[in-house]
Amino acid sequence: MYLLEVYFESDKEVISFCEHLFQYNKHIELHWKTTEEWGNHLQLDCQVPGNEKMDAIAVSMVDVFITHRLTSMIREIIEEYYYYSDADEIERILDITHWIVTGDDKDSANVRSNDNPKDLLQSLFMGNLKSSQVIHYGSIVKFQLKPFRDRLIYYVGLAIDEFKREEDHQAFVDSLREYIAKRKAAFEMIHILQGSSFSFFKPNGEQFSKRELKMIMQKEPLYIVGLDAEELNLAPLIAMAPDKIKIYGDHPSEPKTLTVINVFQERVEFRPVSSFPFPYYLKK
Repeated sequence: MYLLEVYFESDKEVISFCEHLFQYNKHIELHWKTTEEWGNHLQLDCQVPGNEKMDAIAVSMVDVFITHRLTSMIREIIEEYYYYSDADEIERILDITHWIVTGDDKDSANVRSNDNPKDLLQSLFMGNLKSSQVIHYGSIVKFQLKPFRDRLIYYVGLAIDEFKREEDHQAFVDSLREYIAKRKAAFEMIHILQGSSFSFFKPNGEQFSKRELKMIMQKEPLYIVGLDAEELNLAPLIAMAPDKIKIYGDHPSEPKTLTVINVFQERVEFRPVSSFPFPYYLKK
């Protein structure tokens, strides 16, 4: 038998650890008592050949860290390393960092270059488990996780970059809203068909040619709001400033579509492509 002693000061953390541990391995014998000096004392019986039980213990410690400790470490980095003090900004950067570190979607994996921060955490906890039979969880978090904290500083930096892009985009959207609010609508209704680029249609079903779109855009000083004369998705709509826009497609969260919805708000209606009123163009 290999006896491992683990101390947790926090009641929440020790309960969380035990719950995760029994999910991963139901064959670890565990004895739990409390001490005045160190809080919760666990004694774990781990058989020596094979690392299966040690892996379960290390992964459970990672889960406890992510649930109970990660947020405060991120917040400390945002405030003390990057010097943010505005509560709303801190919360937004915190949310983005959590998504980067713990997200299991392709986008978050791409942002962190397919690294898995949990693997680094697990290796750090495992290193401590192998080097000592007495583990103080709070002490490991405080003194032994520097490689992870250094990595986390980098992830928070990525989150701040993303946050600034969001802020810039929102300022751009606000300027477009102000611009169209002052404009008189050149068209009452415009129909749009989703695609790699939008296709624009008049109320009578006639499709706008690229030449027509460019002529409409030339009549408006779109450079004032930072729109490129060659951009043929958002810029034509800003130039037309229609009263109503119907977008047809199967991807309501597609980025170009979301931008139009953000700018024109209640003027936009999204419909499935099956509702497109000019089916002739769907066959082309």
